[in-house]
Amino acid sequence: MTVVAESSSSDRPLSQDNVPLRDGPPTREELLVYYPAKFTWDQLKVFVNSGDLGLLKRDKKLQQRYAKWSIGLKEKYGSIVRYLLTYRLQWGKADALSMLPTRLDLTRYLSGEDRGELLLTESGHPQIPADSPGYFTADIPRHLVSIIQNDWPYSVPGDIEHTLIWTVLPILPLDLPPAIKPRLLQDGLWGFTGLPPDSPPPSPSLLPQCLPALAEWGVTEASLTRSARGSEEEEAAVRLAGLEVHKFVSAVWTEEAWETAWFVNPPRLQSVPGLAHIHVFAKYKHTDAPCS
Repeated sequence: MTVVAESSSSDRPLSQDNVPLRDGPPTREELLVYYPAKFTWDQLKVFVNSGDLGLLKRDKKLQQRYAKWSIGLKEKYGSIVRYLLTYRLQWGKADALSMLPTRLDLTRYLSGEDRGELLLTESGHPQIPADSPGYFTADIPRHLVSIIQNDWPYSVPGDIEHTLIWTVLPILPLDLPPAIKPRLLQDGLWGFTGLPPDSPPPSPSLLPQCLPALAEWGVTEASLTRSARGSEEEEAAVRLAGLEVHKFVSAVWTEEAWETAWFVNPPRLQSVPGLAHIHVFAKYKHTDAPCS
């Protein structure tokens, strides 16, 4: 297979002849050559807005590579959570370990006013200030957050960045209204930022025409796990539950420069249940402009 990398340092086509297949987290070149995207940006947005976040998939071959890599990782660190806490997460700092490029410039975010300093507990978790609200908020102290590229991204197009926001605080508010708590625990949270005024989030009604992209995973409408739409009051309460995440994403991925689809997996889909995290699919709007 031969492909042309959009942001390659040279114009030479990439192929299996000049991109070696390695072990461990993949490079962008490996993703382009060996694990080409199964989904378009529009399809990804439909999947996010469908009500079932389980539709978001990693390439099957890449998933096998991840499974093999994680065995050795667990032998060395004891668990994925321990690996993240003692090595991979960059609390309050820019990601210096990722093999995947990003246009996201965290200078402004990291240089902003903070409300504390990084103190680690014996487990490696940042110490939570006594005056913390107890859950994730848009103004969460920087040292309680680690924004890194997903080393094992889902099957996204080459111009879409898959970033993770890790936090020691739970994402969902502690006092969820009883009317929506079961729904959020089953479905999770999601939202969109930076969409053009004339381009609202895609309707879940578009899902049937996107499902063929999930054929190799055997996904059908009958296999979906999602809640029915609630009352206007319940829908408003769901939006309120995700408001802090929405404001955080909008601030870090400025809406004039980025379009994003973000989501928080429900417990049934969390691959690392011991540590809260937010997924962000981000598309840079100005490919011919300086990074922002």
